[in-house]
Amino acid sequence: MSTTPEEVPTLREDISTLIKLRLNTFVLITAFFGYLLGWKTLGAHFDLASFWKLFHTMLGTAASAFGAAVFNQVMEVESDARMARTANRPLPSRRILPAYAFGLGWALCAIGIIHLGAMISFEAALLAAITIGTYVFIYTPMKRVSSVNTLIGAIPGAIPPMMGWVGAGHSLGQAAPWFLFALLFFWQLPHFVAINWMCRQEYEDAKYEMWSNGDVSGKKSAYIYIFFSIFMVLLPLPCPALGLTGWIFPPIGVLLGVFLILAALKFLKTRERVDMRKAFFATLLYLPLALTALAIDWI
Repeated sequence: MSTTPEEVPTLREDISTLIKLRLNTFVLITAFFGYLLGWKTLGAHFDLASFWKLFHTMLGTAASAFGAAVFNQVMEVESDARMARTANRPLPSRRILPAYAFGLGWALCAIGIIHLGAMISFEAALLAAITIGTYVFIYTPMKRVSSVNTLIGAIPGAIPPMMGWVGAGHSLGQAAPWFLFALLFFWQLPHFVAINWMCRQEYEDAKYEMWSNGDVSGKKSAYIYIFFSIFMVLLPLPCPALGLTGWIFPPIGVLLGVFLILAALKFLKTRERVDMRKAFFATLLYLPLALTALAIDWI
């Protein structure tokens, strides 16, 4: 069916799609959360200096994330054109030329890394560079080669809270940023498995190698979901011993992990799309509840 003039996105909407604004809002929220925990650890008042550190951290993180998103779409124009949910993006639909998008991606990535290096620290700039490099040069091309791409793709998705932690004035030589990395890393895996299974036909049409390809029954995807949810159950347990939290977060974290497993078991029993969708929403519910409990109990 042809696109009517009323359906053509505006330039503002196209730019928003190109930088994946909705997805990267999540990146900024997790970066802010990392900063919040870092600031709380310092036990300092939130003064003007703290505000500017937060501002520069978020600005550099946003530019880096937006730039990586643009490069990702430049590299996947042909694949996006094969999938119904991405065919109307600005590059496959030819509303924005790849050369212009490449220039935008380059500028945003450069601004992000340089800004973080100049205004925050070398560690912050290094984390941004690792995020961009992993997402653009490893994860994106690997999607056509191996289903391991999901594990690789979870790495850049787990780095933003570390950037927030460093932005608050800490270093990476502490347990806290690596715990935050692990929490976001393992959370993404059941989250994306659910997406993979529900959209498996589109991924197959685009020639992407995903865990759920060919898994019509959903049994394989359910087991993968459960496997990584077990890590979500175990991860909160050592927090008090590591000096990260008191004893409020561990039981809440364990119960939330069990909640994920129960959602997957329900799907495993019925194999109905509606239940996988519920398992997907369970991951969306998990994160704000776990982060809220973590912030409250953070030492």
